[in-house]
Amino acid sequence: MPSGLIGISLFVTLLSTITYLAQPGEMIRHGPVVLAGLLAIPITYLVVGHLLIPVLMRQRVTSAYELLEARLGTGVRLLGATMFIILRLVWMSLLIFLTSSALVVVLGLGREWVPAVAVVSGLIAIVYTSLGGIRTVVITDLFQFCLLLGGAVLTIVLVSAKMGGFGWWPSEWVATWDTQPLYSFDPHVRATVLGAIVSTIVWQVCTAGGDQTAIQRYMSTRDARAARRSYLVTSVAQVVVILVLACVGFALLGYFQENPGALPEGMDLVADGDRVFPFYIAQYLPVGLSGLVVAAMFAAAMSSIDSGVNSITAVVQTDFLDRVGKRPRTEKGHLRFAKVLAFGIGMVIVTASSLMQHVPGNFLEVTQKTTNLLVTPIFALFFLALFVSFATPLGAATGCVFGITTAVLVGYWDVITGLERLSFQWIGISALAVNLAVACLVSYFGPRRTMS
Repeated sequence: MPSGLIGISLFVTLLSTITYLAQPGEMIRHGPVVLAGLLAIPITYLVVGHLLIPVLMRQRVTSAYELLEARLGTGVRLLGATMFIILRLVWMSLLIFLTSSALVVVLGLGREWVPAVAVVSGLIAIVYTSLGGIRTVVITDLFQFCLLLGGAVLTIVLVSAKMGGFGWWPSEWVATWDTQPLYSFDPHVRATVLGAIVSTIVWQVCTAGGDQTAIQRYMSTRDARAARRSYLVTSVAQVVVILVLACVGFALLGYFQENPGALPEGMDLVADGDRVFPFYIAQYLPVGLSGLVVAAMFAAAMSSIDSGVNSITAVVQTDFLDRVGKRPRTEKGHLRFAKVLAFGIGMVIVTASSLMQHVPGNFLEVTQKTTNLLVTPIFALFFLALFVSFATPLGAATGCVFGITTAVLVGYWDVITGLERLSFQWIGISALAVNLAVACLVSYFGPRRTMS
């Protein structure tokens, strides 16, 4: 498939409604320091495009985790596939929950309607994914990208028109924003400029080099060069859309600071930053135009759900069912079974979305504390398989355990110990460092046994 189309599809898949709502909410409540992460994009493009993609594209695979078996054995392949399935199930459950939480605000419904909205929004994406496969996913992602970008730009234009210009742009540091230094070695400081850059590099590289949703996109292109072009498109789209969404946050902050009475009773700019964008859509956009932005929110959610369901389906079939001889005898039967499996996976996600309400924090923090716990351990398996010649299955598995444990400890330090919470920016880099260090030590000094 065309590299440009694949690049847009990968970006929209990784963007999701979480980012679409979290980015403006982060600007409103905490300030712009996370935008420093955009400085990492050129670095991640060089690492992913010129180091990871050429290595990954040497073998044409349906499941990314086939790449692990040749070097580290069947056990590591199944370990990686299992972690990916858990990662995407949790991520999509969170996505449906947060999308539904925003939509009930837009629709003027009570919180008790969240499960019903979750069922409707989830089913739409699940049905067309189970019917159409990866080509349907990629093509619909393009339309969804246009909708979500158009919805954000429209919001900025309308706020600017109401305020008679760009007076919403913050000319000084807003008093309610966090103190956000250039760097700090105090792990309790929520966000720093250096932390934003490092955490972005870690997340981008680990996702691009170990996630089925990304690797599946590379395999849909003609060769490594085309895959690299697709990742360049992804990188450029990310910079553009993140900056636009940041401007949405600044515009809404400026508007409601100038018109404090426009917020309903009980809603606060600082405490309810994630809800301000949905509220503005519902109350201040003209009829029809508000529907366009709601469609954009739906689009961002669907593009992530359809890609996740399609990727999990490929992994379950290739890494598990085909291995135990459960593959249908004909290709037609295999395709029919894949559609049924995709629908079943989707229903699991919709059902599990009701559990996400118990994770504390704003949209950005909740994402870091749930879905990102497994991103670095999965990538570590690929890094060991592709670049560490002395890596062993035992070392890879042991490092994985220590990496996940580290991610959980950092992410839920306050819950586990009762002490002050640690910054979410430390989750990825800490887990990756511990994971690789332990894996290399055990591989080098430990017994060289296989996992089969």
